[in-house]
Amino acid sequence: MKYDIIGKNGFEPTEAIKNYVIKRMNKVVSFFDPKLILDVRVVLKVYKDHHKVEVTVPAKGIILRSETSDQDMYTAIDKSVDKLISQIRKHKEKLKAHLTKKGNSKVFSDDFETEAIEKEILASTVVKNKEVKLEPMTVEEALMEMEMSGHDFYVFLNQATNRVNVAYIREDGDYAVIETK
Repeated sequence: MKYDIIGKNGFEPTEAIKNYVIKRMNKVVSFFDPKLILDVRVVLKVYKDHHKVEVTVPAKGIILRSETSDQDMYTAIDKSVDKLISQIRKHKEKLKAHLTKKGNSKVFSDDFETEAIEKEILASTVVKNKEVKLEPMTVEEALMEMEMSGHDFYVFLNQATNRVNVAYIREDGDYAVIETK
């Protein structure tokens, strides 16, 4: 397995960051048969206000790709890995069918087969039910509450419209609000 870890925009990845990338990417690679993925390319970019991580995993017959950004490089790496894992789980059956057509008899590792089955069973049942008290507040107050809670969404009663709204953080880092009718 070959890892190409490249820094852009004047950024030179340290050994600690390279080791972290390899450690986290091994989780993604471990889902597949070892003969299927030969190299992984990770581009780390630094901008004034954020860091960007682009991951490309060319395998025989497919290319897995993710692009994420965050203010912290390590968090951006984690987000990329999570995004790849999510893609693999979501499209597991399609990937298996596609790669089998391309001549790869064994696509996934045995560990992933077991883990995926367990995840599918868990995903079909509700594991937590939470009640929230809706209090009238402005959108700005809801965004502040969401930031303070550490969640990526927040349900609230919009003071101006007296309707239930959901505030959330978009993938690009901006905020958005879903309004109900």
